[in-house]
Amino acid sequence: MAGSYAAMPNVSGQRATEVESHGETQRLRWHYGKRCAAKQPGTAPNGFMGGRYSMPEKYRVAIFGRSGKGNYGHSIDTDWLQLSNCEVVAVCDENRQGREAAARRLYTKTMYTDYRQMLDETKPDIVAICPRWIDMHAEVAIAAAERGIHILTEKPFCRTPAEADAIIAACEMRHIRLAIAHMTHYSPILATVRKLIRDGAIGNVLELRARGKEDHRGGGEDLWVLGSHLLDLILALGYTPEWVFGDLLQDGRPVTKDDVREGPEGLGPLAGNQLRAVYGLKGGITATFQSYQNQGHSPGRYALQIYGSEGIMEISEGALAPTYILQDPTWCPARSGAQWKRVSTAGIDRPETLKDARYDFRNVVTIEELLSAIENQRAPLFRMYERRIVVMMTTGIFESYRIGGRVSFPLSVRDNPLIRLS
Repeated sequence: MAGSYAAMPNVSGQRATEVESHGETQRLRWHYGKRCAAKQPGTAPNGFMGGRYSMPEKYRVAIFGRSGKGNYGHSIDTDWLQLSNCEVVAVCDENRQGREAAARRLYTKTMYTDYRQMLDETKPDIVAICPRWIDMHAEVAIAAAERGIHILTEKPFCRTPAEADAIIAACEMRHIRLAIAHMTHYSPILATVRKLIRDGAIGNVLELRARGKEDHRGGGEDLWVLGSHLLDLILALGYTPEWVFGDLLQDGRPVTKDDVREGPEGLGPLAGNQLRAVYGLKGGITATFQSYQNQGHSPGRYALQIYGSEGIMEISEGALAPTYILQDPTWCPARSGAQWKRVSTAGIDRPETLKDARYDFRNVVTIEELLSAIENQRAPLFRMYERRIVVMMTTGIFESYRIGGRVSFPLSVRDNPLIRLS
């Protein structure tokens, strides 16, 4: 049973579920129309015995944090405590005070300053890469995959498509399951949203619009840190980006190479406090992302809006993502008299029936999905391949600005294009 919630009966002693260990090696993965060779078995991950998978009574989880450098993300460390079939066995943090504080709140006495030593000595089933700073995401993820350890990582995934390529290659070689802490992707509300769109609740979809929080991080930083949630939602709703056209401004003027700086939170080269981009989606519609520094408010515009011929839907982020619908072809309630209505998993303007406490935590549903993927030897719902697309949707804006034109996906440029801005 994947991810039994702490309030439920403990699953210790439950008979292990056994599945074929290398079933995926028989399949070919197609991505952007290119066939990839079937994976060859590498080092077996924890739990593999004689070609079969044995589910542990408890998953051993190692925590990697960096106090002062992204800390422990958005409760990616503590949410493991909500699952009865998981136990935190160690914590790694180079900062002594942060390390000791984490050990106390995670109820472990095993502490490390070197993540490699932690992985080698504790031999966990899963590592949680918690920092919001992303400059070490790829390094730690690759090290874990090489040791046969499954992964949950904070968003953003990594800094470049090249880093994403390296993480994916390491995970493919050893059949590692990797999940990203984009909680909205795993929200049960998305199934309702997709059904409403299919059933024509807002007519034919015409365009998608996304805006960041537009606070002091507005522009490129907002794109990386918060825009990644919304770009992920575009994929989660079934849309495929084919190209992007992007523009970067600094205080209203075009960005130059002199504006490129080392971004905060380990983002790498960054520029622009005003950003606008248009994505061409398969099927002939467009999606936009825009962010302007210090133009946000509370409550703000941070959300994804889907515009249709008969109305609008809006989705924010969350385990039970706040979602609204305006069934109005004018898109203007002042003219039509229509009203926005809340959407729950039960439908339009209906009370939410999901009351489980798991939805009070940001990452519990994500963790449960990762455990299910491990036990059933399948990819998580939000695969690392989609995560790589989000990275390309981000760096693609910079490449489009650099060349002054539209760029197609997948990107041929695998590093950060701002390093070559002339």
